[in-house]
Amino acid sequence: MSIEKVRSYLLDLQDNIVATFSSVDGSDFTKDKWKKRPGEPLQGEGITCILESGGIFERAGCGFSHVRGGKLPPSATQHRPELAGAPFEALGVSLVFHPHNPYVPTVHMNVRMLAAKAPNGQTVFWFGGGMDLTPYYGYEQDAVHFHTICKMAVTPFGEDKYPKFKQWCDEYFYLKHRKEQRGIGGIFMDDFSEGGFSNSFSLMQSIGNAFIPAYLPILERRCDQPFKQRERDFQLYRRGRYVEFNLVWDRGTHFGLQSGGRTESILMSMPPMVSWAYKRKPRSGTPESDLYKKFLVRKDWI
Repeated sequence: MSIEKVRSYLLDLQDNIVATFSSVDGSDFTKDKWKKRPGEPLQGEGITCILESGGIFERAGCGFSHVRGGKLPPSATQHRPELAGAPFEALGVSLVFHPHNPYVPTVHMNVRMLAAKAPNGQTVFWFGGGMDLTPYYGYEQDAVHFHTICKMAVTPFGEDKYPKFKQWCDEYFYLKHRKEQRGIGGIFMDDFSEGGFSNSFSLMQSIGNAFIPAYLPILERRCDQPFKQRERDFQLYRRGRYVEFNLVWDRGTHFGLQSGGRTESILMSMPPMVSWAYKRKPRSGTPESDLYKKFLVRKDWI
């Protein structure tokens, strides 16, 4: 097991994603390097790359972190109770892109590794990650493309992986208090160590490397599509669901806050503008209604 190899890959992945989408947007990401102060419960460092008020993105954040702590938080041990309170090391890249144009979906991607010292002295590791798409106006072409790239990324590791990770994604990115899917899903895995370190690391890399080909063609297809205030208002309303999920249900957010992580970096996923409305329901037969009926449902896209 080599944590340094994982770290090197993640830093390269962050650089590649930032360079690619900076070029597309026409604006530079601000690179904020940070380090935890001595004496804090969590030690480590990271790089938060953020683009705000760009040509295409209202906010785009892509962060790398590598932290160490003396006690795993509850969000990381709900499936591994034997590691409760164990010292740990965690590193990963996480991103959320919020576009200006309501016809461009919001996208999330995360790849990570966590290692902990078991009571018997052995180091236990596992990987996690995935990506999911949250459209405001649905297009079957975009959904099929996104899921096709996701499937291509994980199928070499087993024919069972895409169906399993797709179902996991559908179940995870679900607003239980709304009884509503967050978006059209994608793939998601956690607590993964199948086949040992090398196989698990390769799977994580394949997911990370698939992000640009999964999202960039959709972005380029939709970013110049004309829109009016109606579409913008609906986008801001639907962004409220994104905020609700991240604050109420997301394990990554909970892990970061529970472990004493860097709040600015943890909450970079929040959209800069958002709205809520009481019991808002779109009229039947409208594109807004189609989002609920045809896209915010669990279905096989490919």
